[in-house]
Amino acid sequence: MSASGGTKAIIAAFLANTGIALTKFIAWFFSGSASMLAEGVHSVADAGNQLLLILGGRQAKKAADKEHPFGYGRERYVYAFVVSIILFSVGGIFSIYEGVEKLTHPHELENAWLPLLVLAIAIVLESFSLRTAVKESNHTRGRQSWVQFVRRAKAPELPVVLLEDVAALIGLVFAFVAVGLTVITGNPTFDAIGTLMIGTLLVLVAVVLGIETKSLLVGEGANDDDVAAIERAITDGPEIERIIHMKTLYLGPDELLVAAKLGFTADQPLLEVAAATNVIEQRIRAAVPSARVIYIEPDVWVDPNLAAPPTDAIVIKGLE
Repeated sequence: MSASGGTKAIIAAFLANTGIALTKFIAWFFSGSASMLAEGVHSVADAGNQLLLILGGRQAKKAADKEHPFGYGRERYVYAFVVSIILFSVGGIFSIYEGVEKLTHPHELENAWLPLLVLAIAIVLESFSLRTAVKESNHTRGRQSWVQFVRRAKAPELPVVLLEDVAALIGLVFAFVAVGLTVITGNPTFDAIGTLMIGTLLVLVAVVLGIETKSLLVGEGANDDDVAAIERAITDGPEIERIIHMKTLYLGPDELLVAAKLGFTADQPLLEVAAATNVIEQRIRAAVPSARVIYIEPDVWVDPNLAAPPTDAIVIKGLE
């Protein structure tokens, strides 16, 4: 993901959510609509989440040091995980609580036209925010479906903003329908039900975000296409006999670690092995630019079907 693309989507979402939150709270104050209050809190949570994503991006740019020799790239995953927790606790749980409260203590709506007007405007503004997120995501999504993009993206910002915007837009529709039914029927129960639906939606989105960002925090390897590209880059030249084994790990959204044990021939001198290793590293970086940290261990592959390894292989193994 391009950092600029992610930042553009985050800023667009932040500006939209800040403005929408203010108008929602004004509408709630004059109408007493529980759906409007839930939506106002939802927008505040979203705006705060966007600030956290920006902060995470800044923290991730810190240079590596003795305590964190591989840098701070995973800070972006940490902040994305915090976003999912805030969305769950502040947005979802509060909305469910407010919905239950309004079910047990119904409140007639006042100035009902105001929340409907605000919700209609908010739907338009949120659609523009979602459009920006979709446009920026399409630059890196390729042929993946949207579900695959959210699940496989290594940079968390765009999937987080996408899910937030989709949840916000659906929540606004829930609120609009709930307030509209309350106005038509005069029954405030619909407003309370809309609030419960908004809270349930936010909890579900928060759970999805939490699961996906937890996976990134634990540590994910390169996708199948990148693994295949790295393997081709290693074996494209005549330097080695085979790949004995290889592991990959994302140190951050834009930094991939590649560790490989490669089988050289037993009679290759050290200088030749070192030169071959440098050539292989160059090919890997050309094939997968995010592979910035590469560790190659030269070894001598011994066919396990042989009764005993060659003597010269034993000597070389003893030098490790």
